[in-house]
Amino acid sequence: MQHIVCVHCDAVNRVPADRPVKLGKCGRCHSPLFEGRPVSLDAKRFRHHLIRSDIPILVDFWAPWCGPCRTMASAFEAAAATLEPQARLVKVNTEQEQDLAAEYGIRSIPTLALFRAGHEIARTAGAMDHRSIVAWTNERLR
Repeated sequence: MQHIVCVHCDAVNRVPADRPVKLGKCGRCHSPLFEGRPVSLDAKRFRHHLIRSDIPILVDFWAPWCGPCRTMASAFEAAAATLEPQARLVKVNTEQEQDLAAEYGIRSIPTLALFRAGHEIARTAGAMDHRSIVAWTNERLR
């Protein structure tokens, strides 16, 4: 079984390993488990997804005033369509979640951090295009 957290209601769904998770629906709210776009999370929801999900999580730590962050937003959105369900892509607004940004030592934005099994496995700072985000993530998930 693989645990997938619903981005709509935060329910933890157990999906058999032999089932295609890309087409899966939440057992509680019946929404698709994957929609091919990043989800914005506050600190509480971020921790829930990080701890309870069995799939890797790629986080874009960003802020609305950051020009490079806004430039990278469309590339990150396109990367979600490419990388799901291999990874869940999430966005954390460092202006709204300053404690979370401090906890993870976010010193510059945009910063991408890749987590697996609740632990950070890779990090990079600076804006990237769609192809670079996908390549960087795939290299680290091997």
